[in-house]
Amino acid sequence: MKKDRNAAPSGSAEWKQRPERSSMFMLRVMTWISLRLGRGAGRVVLYGIAAYFLAFAPAARRMSRSYLRRVLKLRSPAAVGWRHLFRHFLSFASVIHDRVYLVNEHFELFDIRVHNKDLIDNIVADGQGVFLIGAHMGSFEVLRAIGRKQPGLRVAMVMYEENARKLNAALSAINPNAQQDIIALGHIDSMIQVHELLAQGTVVGMLGDRSLGNDDTRPLDFLGDPAELPLGPFRMAAILKRPVLFMTGLYRGGNRYDIHFETLADFSALAPRGRALAVQAAMTRYAELMEQYCYRAPYNWFNFFDFWQAPVSRQPRHSADIT
Repeated sequence: MKKDRNAAPSGSAEWKQRPERSSMFMLRVMTWISLRLGRGAGRVVLYGIAAYFLAFAPAARRMSRSYLRRVLKLRSPAAVGWRHLFRHFLSFASVIHDRVYLVNEHFELFDIRVHNKDLIDNIVADGQGVFLIGAHMGSFEVLRAIGRKQPGLRVAMVMYEENARKLNAALSAINPNAQQDIIALGHIDSMIQVHELLAQGTVVGMLGDRSLGNDDTRPLDFLGDPAELPLGPFRMAAILKRPVLFMTGLYRGGNRYDIHFETLADFSALAPRGRALAVQAAMTRYAELMEQYCYRAPYNWFNFFDFWQAPVSRQPRHSADIT
């Protein structure tokens, strides 16, 4: 299903329409406070950040309430109280704050537990490249902790060019010496770069829950309603004939993270004529895994826009970008 470029953006593209709230100056200040005064002192500020969004970000509140009503199985958005909203915002702020320490490799501050680690260990041991598809759920940065214990694990991120620019700027603000392979989509040689990294045994990470609005998507059931998910990540894995794992790093409060790996798809021996069905099956499982982990850790979902917005027929509602 190809989107009309002149149509109103779908829910999964609304995140690109909203003004950016992030400030490099404030990020640098937060980084200085966190690294100089410690994680405990830095976390005190998080309560003020969560309270700010609770008080002054009505669109983010509305989107949070819409999601929490579904995942908590409440009768109506009105049943989602301010405590639920505050906890949601605080979880998001906590994960962003911990990125400061993870990028600076202060892994000793965290209790990181890995589940199904053998799935990725076996692939890396064989020297195979693999796609690791996650979502804006929990923290992808905690994967760095595994890389520290397993030197042979190299991770490269594939993302939209604007996201790549923002992430590079954020990483530079947190740690100018941070090294991270980031491939921006939309260039002639993007696919070639991904293919070369996979051939070297690299783990290629992508987030599969947002589209640009003019790329192909498929409606899939998620928390009781259809949501448009992009085909791009799965189509790329199918074309390059690679196995795909699902990964999420759930924040469990305090200093604990649980990293989960799940088998998502294996396109290694896929015949071209079976590609469409295989991609559809992989996307369906992806939506099911997202739903499973949302139920397991409901305050770890960080898409603060109308994820279930119907394409074209509804006008986009502009909301503050806090992701």
